[in-house]
Amino acid sequence: MKTYQPLPVSFTHGEGAYLFDSTGERYLDALSGVAVCGLGHAHPAVSAAICTQAQRLLHTSNLYRIGLQEELANELCRIAAMERVFFSNSGAEANEAALKLARLYGHRKNIETPQVIVTEGSFHGRTLATLTATGNRKIQAGFEPLVPGFLRAPYDDMDAVRTIAANSPEVVAVLVEPILGEGGVCIPSENYLGDLRQLCDEHSWLLMLDEIQTGMGRTGHWFAHQDTGIQPDVMTLAKGLGNGVPIGACLARGAAADVFQPGNHGSTFGGNPLSASAALAVLRTIEKDRLVERAAELGKLMLAQFEQRLGGLDRVISIRGKGLMIGIELDCACSELMQQALQRKLLINVTAGSVVRLLPPLILSDAQANDICSTVCELIENFPGQAA
Repeated sequence: MKTYQPLPVSFTHGEGAYLFDSTGERYLDALSGVAVCGLGHAHPAVSAAICTQAQRLLHTSNLYRIGLQEELANELCRIAAMERVFFSNSGAEANEAALKLARLYGHRKNIETPQVIVTEGSFHGRTLATLTATGNRKIQAGFEPLVPGFLRAPYDDMDAVRTIAANSPEVVAVLVEPILGEGGVCIPSENYLGDLRQLCDEHSWLLMLDEIQTGMGRTGHWFAHQDTGIQPDVMTLAKGLGNGVPIGACLARGAAADVFQPGNHGSTFGGNPLSASAALAVLRTIEKDRLVERAAELGKLMLAQFEQRLGGLDRVISIRGKGLMIGIELDCACSELMQQALQRKLLINVTAGSVVRLLPPLILSDAQANDICSTVCELIENFPGQAA
């Protein structure tokens, strides 16, 4: 089905930060499969884990205990300071689990029609509930009737959230991205997540953080919220968790940890031995190779280069980022830059129409980071787009 308009290239294999197409040409990957392949391509530890497990056992279903799934859950809870995990196959499914959890939490507090506050500019997935939660009318159009039970506030606007709190007694949770990903790599004000945490505590709401794009070391912390010192009640993960093997996770703590009971939710494939083995290899490699710290270091170096070369251009509205999640906003639509970069053997992305988004792998070398910066700067400096 024509759900995508792929660029005119097909890759046959990869190695680290590079991909190779069907003609043997090499491309530097500054997108990582949209923040998925944080360890790059064909990482030896992940490949070995997948191959070993594939020869032993792929699937039994969650009717039985799965040792690797339990081991992965324990490791994630240790790193994230959470208590329980539900495993799914994608980020959208992880967010579905969070939304179901919030509704059940509300009903058990005798709230008849639980409401979840979400934000404009957000992206939470393409299932009916998660596209309703998403703050982008473009992806909702044509799929009405949308799912009820959501109240929307502008991103990074605490006054709007407080107004909702004063007028909506059936709110049970807030679902928010610590940094807007698809919305343009938008970083909120320093106190935003802390103020949300305080308001949730005051009203006994669940603070639910969508860390699907920001998690797994991407922003220079294991999870972006750790930069603020707050702790969510629910957190969702996917993308970088399996380095390309489909897996999602919904983590919870406190009152949220015991909401789901047998029969409330489930997944045939979620947390299967293959995906769990891959995710465990990812966690152990990130920790062993100190890639969280590496992402923070590289991000600072790349942002400094972009500021030096592009900061003074009228064409550039803003350069922003945390770790290896970088956005460069132009004053015009610039989707053509993806094709132009492809011709230069570089993979980038444009999101929100006018934001060049970079999500390179955490295993990037200094030289590769410099190559990305140099090429992106040249592309933007020479881009002939018309100002909006």
